[in-house]
Amino acid sequence: MRTTLEKLESSHLTPNESAWRRCQAAVELKDRGDYEGAREVMRPLWKRFGERPDLEGLNPPMVAEVLLHVGILTRWIGSKNQISDAQDVAKDLINESIRLFGTLGDSLRVAAARAELGFCYWWAGALDEARIMLTEAVQKLNIEGNTRANALIFLAIVEWSASRYSHSLKVLNDNAALFRKIPNPTLKGAFHNQRAMALRKLITTENRADYFRRIVKEYEHAEHYFKLAHNTLYRADVKNNVGNVLRQMRRFKEAHKYIQEARRLAVLLKDKALVAQFDDTRAQLLTDEGQLEEAEIVARSSVSSLKKSGHQVLLVDSLITHGIVLARLGRKEQAQFTFQNAIEVAHEAGALNKAGLAALSLMEEIDDLKPNVLATAYEQANEWLADCYNQGLLLRFKTVGVKLARELRRERTPDVDQLFNKTLCLPDERLKLEGEVISQALAKVNGQITKAAKLLGIRYQTLAFIIEARHPDLLKQRSPIHRRPRRKKTRK
Repeated sequence: MRTTLEKLESSHLTPNESAWRRCQAAVELKDRGDYEGAREVMRPLWKRFGERPDLEGLNPPMVAEVLLHVGILTRWIGSKNQISDAQDVAKDLINESIRLFGTLGDSLRVAAARAELGFCYWWAGALDEARIMLTEAVQKLNIEGNTRANALIFLAIVEWSASRYSHSLKVLNDNAALFRKIPNPTLKGAFHNQRAMALRKLITTENRADYFRRIVKEYEHAEHYFKLAHNTLYRADVKNNVGNVLRQMRRFKEAHKYIQEARRLAVLLKDKALVAQFDDTRAQLLTDEGQLEEAEIVARSSVSSLKKSGHQVLLVDSLITHGIVLARLGRKEQAQFTFQNAIEVAHEAGALNKAGLAALSLMEEIDDLKPNVLATAYEQANEWLADCYNQGLLLRFKTVGVKLARELRRERTPDVDQLFNKTLCLPDERLKLEGEVISQALAKVNGQITKAAKLLGIRYQTLAFIIEARHPDLLKQRSPIHRRPRRKKTRK
């Protein structure tokens, strides 16, 4: 880093030449995962994060390049440091560079910048918009090289995030020759890492042993290239992914070692979003082992952290994991609330496949869903996952379909009591309904009375009084009361 800065600062270069060299050095440092180093290289042009770069004295092509590179770095650094509006700032900078490249008639740089913009949309969970931008960019980037390879990796990631695993694998396999030719070790490693991730999702009982061998081989190649690139960030991601494979193979002890090492590296890099992502994997592993109490703590921490990162796709995945753990702990109301939260977040972000997976998990994990909720969840999951089917999803739909049929059949079971009029006492029925609603609200927020009151639209003091006066049986559901210690009176 020090050597790089010395070379840049000691050279007698024009402003445009200096800016170009800084952009190239920043790209190299970014590919190593050294985002702070890349930011330091750009500091003479980009004084403060979140602000526009200083473009005075630069010609239009170089202005466009600086805007693009600062936009890319804003996206990565913003995610790492959980800066909420960083993605919007990044999109504005990249859009400005696209307009400028367009006025200059540089269609290749427009396509390259649109690929980067597409990745910003993926980051925010807008998968359809990201796919359209990246598909168009790949079509226009017809010269084989790092820029086209970068756009292809982005497109494969988007297809994987949309649960279109076969499509993701096809993008990579159809362009394998390009990735063999390019010299960039980071892109080569990303190719093998993403191919392994797609293969892992396509495992069936018939090809299990064969696919596991292929997956491990792909991850070994990825680790090799990321080591050549000195990219600790991506190496951590590979270790987490290997841990996931070992979890699927039920080799839990080895899986823990890989995931712990991945997390250690992410903590060392101070990447909070990555730590949260690895915590989600660890929560899944603990769930598979039956260590549900610990899994719930880890999953809750992952959700809390990802809410700050702005990465909606990863947040939905973490919410689904948390919902599964809560359901298996018997906290059904809170689990249902968490699954529905995942559906809402995914829907707002336009990640409908993730909404479908959350709805599917809701049906699988909660046994006593009302038939109308079960039927609606089934219909919506079927619609949202219509373009994502693979053998694993088909088996899951078959299982929940049987469950839905059983519930609907039970709903139609004759109830003789319904033929007789019942005498109802309005105050008693109202009190009973009030107790049920409060109980559901407390369950959803783990007994926290302040949050339950917010859900119910009343003051927490009012809710506390209602529970103590009219529903003392619910006292055991609320979290413990922490009395503030009285201040001792000081003698004057």
